[in-house]
Amino acid sequence: MPAHRRGQARPPGHQVKRLLVRAAHVPPIVQDAALAAALFAVTFGPGRLEGATGLSLQAALVLPLVWRRRAPLTVFGVIAAVALAQWLLGVQLPADAALLIALGTVTARSPWRHALLAGVVLETGAVMSAARWAPEGKFLASAAAMTAAVAACALLGVNARIRRAAQEDHVAHLERERDRKAQLAVVEERARIAREMHDSVTHTLSVIVALADAVVHTRPDDPLAVTDQIAETGRQALTDMRRSLGILRDGEPDAERHPLPGIAQLELLCDQMCAVGLPTRLRVDDGLARVPAAAQLTAYRIVQEALTNTLRHAPAGTRAEVRVSCSPRAVTVEVTDDGPAAPVTTPGRGIAGMRERAAAYGGTVHAGPLPGGGWQVLSRLALDGAR
Repeated sequence: MPAHRRGQARPPGHQVKRLLVRAAHVPPIVQDAALAAALFAVTFGPGRLEGATGLSLQAALVLPLVWRRRAPLTVFGVIAAVALAQWLLGVQLPADAALLIALGTVTARSPWRHALLAGVVLETGAVMSAARWAPEGKFLASAAAMTAAVAACALLGVNARIRRAAQEDHVAHLERERDRKAQLAVVEERARIAREMHDSVTHTLSVIVALADAVVHTRPDDPLAVTDQIAETGRQALTDMRRSLGILRDGEPDAERHPLPGIAQLELLCDQMCAVGLPTRLRVDDGLARVPAAAQLTAYRIVQEALTNTLRHAPAGTRAEVRVSCSPRAVTVEVTDDGPAAPVTTPGRGIAGMRERAAAYGGTVHAGPLPGGGWQVLSRLALDGAR
């Protein structure tokens, strides 16, 4: 239960802050109308002319403030003209404070040349007022006091202008930063989809080529089974492509129709490798349930790419082994084969794509020949440091 509902007092400035927050959401013209009404009420009475002339001067000095933000220089000119008429009539009115408010608005919202012009006009009026109404021998003191008031209001307006400009610059900076992050997100998403397409299509085509070669060169006992497997592999490729295109079009895959592969699907992947002539053994440690789906997809793609490279580059008779270790902090993926290590003269996108995937989880990928022969791909995904 909140503290104030239990009888405890609110902080001293709480009500004031609430009022300021609410006032900030009031339309500007309503705020200015309230200001004009308050100034009229405060200055009404002392020193005013009786009758319609006095009421008209009072209203003419204060009423234009309602539009001070829409037309700052025009409002200042109207109030200055009324003040000149008042000076000619020889009447002092406290409502002349409207001139100071109008000057502050001009310096805050109008071009600098307009602000300078308004300042010169008001300073001239201050000197004229001091010359006419200052007590005997107090002209300089009166003129200095009114000049100080003019300068203070002008400085307040300049300060408001600077703060508003800084706020606009800050908003513009935030908008540029937002656009930059959006562009980076688009680039990252395109790179991710490109990796998905590369891994899926490259693997599928390698499997189809291997199956087709088996039909042509080895003359299997049941060629229909091989062609069925080619068709099934093609359908899987279409499913992967639909998933990637769905991400590109809608922003997220259809999880029910096209579920993302994970560590649990590695057994099917290894069976597929065995069917195309690459005997593959799989070992997965306990702890699969603790691995997020995105990390499982990364591990699956790393294994898929590593086996695809073995299928494409290793000679017939090569055997492969996949070991996956899962823990709350990391997933370790190791793919090895016993084929001869052929030198890589022009590295392709496969290993680079694996490294990019692992980097998203603060991990690395090491790929290279083993001391006793064969090839190894070793990756560790840090689950507690994933981006």
